[in-house]
Amino acid sequence: MFDSTRLAGLVAVAEAGSITRAAARLGYTAPALSQQLAKLEREAGAELLVRTHRGARLTAAGEVLVAHARRALDEMDRARLELSQLRGLSGGRLRIGTFTTAGIHLLPPVLTAFRREHPEVELRVAEYEPPAGVAAVAAGDADLALTHVYEGGPDPAPPPGVTVEPLLVEDLVLVTSPGHALAAAPGPMRWAELAGQPLVSSAPDYPNRQAMEAALRAAGVRPVVVCETPAYVTVCALVSAGLGMGLVPRMMAESSVVPLGVRALAAPGIHRTIALASRGDDTSPGVRTLRALLLGTYRRPATTPGAALTPPGRPRPPTEG
Repeated sequence: MFDSTRLAGLVAVAEAGSITRAAARLGYTAPALSQQLAKLEREAGAELLVRTHRGARLTAAGEVLVAHARRALDEMDRARLELSQLRGLSGGRLRIGTFTTAGIHLLPPVLTAFRREHPEVELRVAEYEPPAGVAAVAAGDADLALTHVYEGGPDPAPPPGVTVEPLLVEDLVLVTSPGHALAAAPGPMRWAELAGQPLVSSAPDYPNRQAMEAALRAAGVRPVVVCETPAYVTVCALVSAGLGMGLVPRMMAESSVVPLGVRALAAPGIHRTIALASRGDDTSPGVRTLRALLLGTYRRPATTPGAALTPPGRPRPPTEG
């Protein structure tokens, strides 16, 4: 019997074309995922992947197993959803915490699907600037909360009794005014190119500002922040107007209502992990079902790089949580 977690890892590598990218999407380290794949190859009795300097590709045996793995994982998704529906959720209230980007891009399709199946459950959504959502769950002010952690920024341990599960990893990109030479330059942007450039960013105590400054310092570049604002939507508006340039999550850049120049950052770049916080002892049907929907919708690897950040029109049934 094949382990479903290892099968999901193989499917992730097949879709991402790289163990490193697949591990990031699944919330693992690359060595941990490599160990799981090695165990799967031993279970299968065949080599499933060929590692190259550009990534990884499936062998003939790997192609066969991935085809079956996709069907098996989909069947497990459907089983979980049908079991949650048998619980017959009716009445009650769910309090969901979120930060702005997730509230705009990630929550709506999931809550729509949940409401369609359980119209009697009252939903309440409140905004918390991370990590305040985790504290709200710990205090009992929220049943679930979407939060995030930036690479290079503070990563506090969750309070006792709170579980934080990664959903997806999102990269930050450079945004400039339309037609700016820095956005039009070929290839990903190196940090040295920001030397002397005016930046629009959040206050110094915000994790995204700290992550940006850490990356710039490592490259020997002194940041020149000319305007501070906590909201990415405001960053985009000010950047579009020509006040400076900024670093924002790809979701914000791709959905901006103002025109922008956009350019990817050279590796390793800056990333943030979007995660779901819940109380480990909360076994209420509503919390379990919504948690499964969120994990199943956004933890499943996408078919193309970056597509995991594009919310689907209707959430997939829950996958492994």
